[in-house]
Amino acid sequence: MNGTEHALWVSVIIVGFVVVIAVAALLSLLIYLIKRIDKRVDTIGATLTAAKANTANTVLIPQVATGVDAVLAEGLEHHLFLGRVLGKVKS
Repeated sequence: MNGTEHALWVSVIIVGFVVVIAVAALLSLLIYLIKRIDKRVDTIGATLTAAKANTANTVLIPQVATGVDAVLAEGLEHHLFLGRVLGKVKS
């Protein structure tokens, strides 16, 4: 093997090592990113489970709204009654 062939073989081997190292680095980065995505998916799953628990009693909202409407209607009746009574006293 002459000097030129030897230099080419050394160059090819060096390029091969660089490619192998680059591929290993990219695969390591890919594994890291996949683990990070998995952790975030678990966090999102926990958040959705908590949201489901927080909204489990939403069927009570219409009942509460009806009760609030009834209290407001009663308060309006008292307000109107007192307005009529106090309006007659001032006259």
